[in-house]
Amino acid sequence: MTQNIFESIKHINDYKSEYWTSRELYKALEYADYRNFLKVVEKAKEACKNSKQDIHNHYVDADDMVSIGSGAERSVNTVHLSRYACYLIIQNSDPSKEIVALGQTYFAIQTRRQEKTDQLVEDQKRIYLRDEVKKHNTSLAEAADNAGVSKFGKFQNYGYKGLYGGLDAKDIHNIKKLKKSQKILDHMGSEELAANLFRATQTDAKLRRENVQGEKKANLTHYEVGQKVRKTIDELGGVMPEDLEAVDGIGKVKTRIKKKSLKNNKKLKK
Repeated sequence: MTQNIFESIKHINDYKSEYWTSRELYKALEYADYRNFLKVVEKAKEACKNSKQDIHNHYVDADDMVSIGSGAERSVNTVHLSRYACYLIIQNSDPSKEIVALGQTYFAIQTRRQEKTDQLVEDQKRIYLRDEVKKHNTSLAEAADNAGVSKFGKFQNYGYKGLYGGLDAKDIHNIKKLKKSQKILDHMGSEELAANLFRATQTDAKLRRENVQGEKKANLTHYEVGQKVRKTIDELGGVMPEDLEAVDGIGKVKTRIKKKSLKNNKKLKK
C-alpha cells in the first residue's frame, strides 16, 4: 500500500484537475509538526518561483472542514497543491525518509506522464535533478570513502547494476547510443534522473546510518539499494531505466531555457 499512499490522498476538483492538500501530504510524509512542514512548502514555493512558474497555479490557500468528533467539524487552513507543487515539496523534504524517497519516484514518474508534452517543465526538472544528483554524488563519494571504498568507479557500477538490471555504466552508455564524450547523467530525462537520485540519496543515508565498513560491504549495499529502487519503479508501473530513451544534452536544455527566458522578458518590455 505504501507505493499507493500518494494516489489515495489525491483529489479531483470541479474542473477535473487533480490536487493534493498540505494537511494530508504532511501526514503522508510523516512530519510530526505541521508548522515545520510549512517551512518545506515555502522552500518549494521558492523553487517554483526560480523555475519561472506562476506560484498561484500550483499553491492555492484554502479552508477545509475537518471532523473533531461527535459529527462536528471545524475549518482549518490548508494549501491545495498541484502535482508539480508536491514534486517540489518532496524534493525539499528529508531524503533519508523512506516515504520521501518513494514520493520522489512516484511524483517524478507521474509528473512526467501528466506533463509529457510540456518541454519547458521537463527541462526545468532536468536541470534541477541533474544538479541534485551532482550534489548527492559528492556526498555519496564521501560516505563511500568513509566506508573504505578505494575504487569509486567500481562502487558506482554496483549501484548502476542494481538499478539497471545488471548493466554497468559502459553497458548503459552503449544501450543509450551515446558518444564516448557524452556523460550518461547529462542525457537522462527527469524520470531516470529521479531514479538515480533516489539510489544515491538512499545509499548515502544507509552507509552512514549503518556505519557500513569495508569495500565489499559498501559495494553490496549500493547494489541492493539500486535493486530496491528498481523494484519500486516496477511496483509503480514505471518504465525500467534502461528502456528510457537518451535525451539531448543538459547544455542544450540550459540554452533552451535561457532563450525562453529572454523571449519572455522581451514580451514583458513591450
